[in-house]
This record gives sequence, C-alpha cells and structure tokens, in this order.
Amino acid sequence: MQARAACSLGPRRRLKKENGLLSLIQAAGWPVWFLILASVVTLALIVERALSLKRDKIIPPKLLDEVINFHRSRQVTPELIQKLEGSSPLGAVLASGLRHELAPREVMQEAMEQSGRLQAHKLERFLGALATMSTVAPLLGLFGTVVGMIEIFGAQQPGTGNPQQLAYGISIALYNTALGLVVAIPALIAYRVFRSRVDDLVVELEQRSLRLLDTVRGGRR
Repeated sequence: MQARAACSLGPRRRLKKENGLLSLIQAAGWPVWFLILASVVTLALIVERALSLKRDKIIPPKLLDEVINFHRSRQVTPELIQKLEGSSPLGAVLASGLRHELAPREVMQEAMEQSGRLQAHKLERFLGALATMSTVAPLLGLFGTVVGMIEIFGAQQPGTGNPQQLAYGISIALYNTALGLVVAIPALIAYRVFRSRVDDLVVELEQRSLRLLDTVRGGRR
C-alpha cells in the first residue's frame, strides 16, 4: 500500500510543478516569453564559458616544461610545432615562438605577442554577449512592467473597473520585474568572474611565453 501511495504521489508532484510553471507564465503575461528566451541564452553562455575557460584546458600544467625539454634535446620538428599549435592556447603561443627560434629575440617576441593577442581575443568570445544579457534582461523586465501598468490603467477606466484585470496587470508588472532581475544578476556575476579569469589566463600566457623566450634566446637581447 505504501509503495502504491508513493507511486501515485510522484505524478501528482510533477503535475503540481507543471501547473505551477504554467500558472507563473500565465500570471506574468506574454512579455515573460522574452525573459524565458533570455534566460535560456544566458544559461547556455554561462555553461559554454565555464567549460571553455578551464585553466588546465588553456594552460596545460606540464606543457611548457615538455617544450623546453624538446628544445634542449633538439627534438623540435615542424610536425611537433604543428601539433603543439593545435593543442591549446598556450601551445599556439609557444609554437609561434619556436617557428622563429633562429630569428632575433625581438622577432621571436613579437611573434609570440601577436599569437597571444589572438588567443586572448578567442578567450573573450561570448563575454560581450553575456554582458549584453545582463543589461538587456532588466530592460525586458521593465518592458513587462510597462505592459502590466497599461493593463492596470485599462482596468481603471471610468465605468469599466475590473478587479480581475487590475490583479492581472499587477501580476504582469511584478513578475516581469522579478524575472528580469533573476536573469540579469547571474549574468552579471558570471561576466565579472569570466572577465577576471580571462585576464589572469592572459597574464599567465605572457609569463610562460617569456620563460620560453629566455630559455631559447638565453635571456639576452
């Protein structure tokens, strides 16, 4: 009997959750669909950046030491450089330096700096979109609030007062304002976190490229 009761409670709970979501959408009105779309885009951006900006993926811990050992043992080949370039952002920067290891120090350094700027640009991908979502979401919430206010004023016309329409307008205004903030706050926090992470990774890329430069060119101009 208890097992049957537990089985029967499961669908009821799911149905209650679905009804709660539908009632929320109905209470927030049609402007809420813009916020739902914004929330989906924001979540996708956060997940994508969280997976793409993992430190070990950008800067493999042992990669620089392996490259230095290959260089000291004179095992650097065009095939190795090509493989290194496609391995990670750090590998791309180091590969650009190894291609110019016989050139003057300034040429080798400039090549790695150019590659580093390109990798920094790639690391910043989608951060602008995430910042945009943190700005657009409150505006979408404000738009829903304005729609709700219009519903409220429509309910207060002389001789046509409708308490249900008044309550509906208030719910649209409040729900959209709240949902706009719910989307914007995580988007802004994620943008700040990822922005700081990218800055740290770029600095570390520069430091490791300089270490290779000093190793190859002997630390002298």
